[in-house]
Amino acid sequence: MTGRYYFLLTSLPALADLGAAPPMDLAELRDRVASESKPHAAALIDAILLEGDLVLREAAQAGEIERPAPAVLTPGQADGTEPLPEALADAEPDRPRRIPADRTWEAYWRHAARAADAARCPFARQWVGFEVALRNGLATARARTLGLDAHDYLVAEDLAAESAPDEIIAAAAPAADPLAALRALDEARWRWVLDNEGYYSFAIDELAAYARKLALATRWHLIGQPQRQRRSVEV
Repeated sequence: MTGRYYFLLTSLPALADLGAAPPMDLAELRDRVASESKPHAAALIDAILLEGDLVLREAAQAGEIERPAPAVLTPGQADGTEPLPEALADAEPDRPRRIPADRTWEAYWRHAARAADAARCPFARQWVGFEVALRNGLATARARTLGLDAHDYLVAEDLAAESAPDEIIAAAAPAADPLAALRALDEARWRWVLDNEGYYSFAIDELAAYARKLALATRWHLIGQPQRQRRSVEV
C-alpha cells in the first residue's frame, strides 16, 4: 500500500523505556530509512535527528563534551569549527538582539516544519508545534524570573502549538539541578510521542515517532555512560 512502511517498521527493533540502552544507533536508522523509503521520508528523519545534533553542538561549544558524535551534521559542524548547513542559516537578520543560538533554532524549526510538510507527516508537524511551544514557554518563564523581555528569546512563534504545555514546565521547575530538569522535560517529551505516534498505522507518522524516541533514548544512554563508568570503578 502506497505511503505505508510495513517492512521497515516491523524490522526495526523495539524501543524500551527512556534511559534503557538503544537497540540501534542513529546512523543505522538513517541508513535503513534511506535505503527503504522515499527521499522525502529520509529527509524528514534527518530533520528530526538534527535536533539532537544541535543539542550536542551547544554542549560542545559550552565545553561539556569534547568530541560530539552527530547523526546528521559533520563532526566539524557539530563542534562549531565548520559552518552549519545552508538550511540552518540565519532566518531573521532583522532581529539583531537575538543571540546566535536562538537564531539557529529559529532556522531549525522552520526547516523541520518544511520537511514535515514535504513528507505529509501530521505527527512531525504537531511535534514541531509542541517543541516550539515548550521551548518558548521555558524561555518566557526564565525571562520572567530574570526580569528580561521574553520576546527577545522566543523562536518561530507562528509554528508553536496554540496551547503551551504549562504543566510540563511546572513539573520541571522544582527540579534539583539542570540535569534533573532535563530528565523531567524529556520524560514529558517521551510521553507526548507515545500519545501521538500513530502506533500500528505503518504510516510516515509512526516512522517519524520511532526516530524521535530513538533520539531521546540515545541522549539518555550517552548522558548515563560517565556515571556508569564511575560506579564500576568505585565498586
